[in-house]
Amino acid sequence: MIVALIAACEIGFWVLLAAGLSVRYLLKMPRTGLALLLCEPLLEVVLLVATALDLKNGAEPNWTHGLAALYIGYTAGHGHRTVKWLDGHAAHRLGGAPKPLGPPRFGMARARHEGRVWLGTLVGAVVATVLLQLAIWYVDDPSRVTSLESWRYVAWRAAGIHGLIALSYLVWPRRAPAGEAGEAGETVEREGAQR
Repeated sequence: MIVALIAACEIGFWVLLAAGLSVRYLLKMPRTGLALLLCEPLLEVVLLVATALDLKNGAEPNWTHGLAALYIGYTAGHGHRTVKWLDGHAAHRLGGAPKPLGPPRFGMARARHEGRVWLGTLVGAVVATVLLQLAIWYVDDPSRVTSLESWRYVAWRAAGIHGLIALSYLVWPRRAPAGEAGEAGETVEREGAQR
């Protein structure tokens, strides 16, 4: 049941996103579109409540409950950035806005960008860990929660690997090719102006 609900929440995320952006830019109803986009966190609340009810009704804690916690954590850490990125592209394609800037490609600007993305993964790991710990306390039976405990390590292993990748951009910053030096500088300047 939980796996089907996770799939439904993922499909619902994209349906709400498409509906919100379509209403916002194609139908020229920005407030209604924004309201649809703001409904997206309700999907995670539904998943959280369903997972808690499943455990309350005596379901054996297993990988599906851990996956639900990771899904909610990922959405908490990266959902806003994903929606913002897609909104920028929809505004460009459907609303006539200028093309959104991509992430910086070189140097310390790229390292800062990767660090910010990693912070989203870190937030996701923290949220997943809190949810898993609450589930462990809720079940209150050490012999039944080993699956939930193992998902905490999955969350932190993913955050650690992503952190090492982000750190590599700081330690070994990618240099712009000689012909693109001006473009890289322009990207850094545009990123600074965008903040």
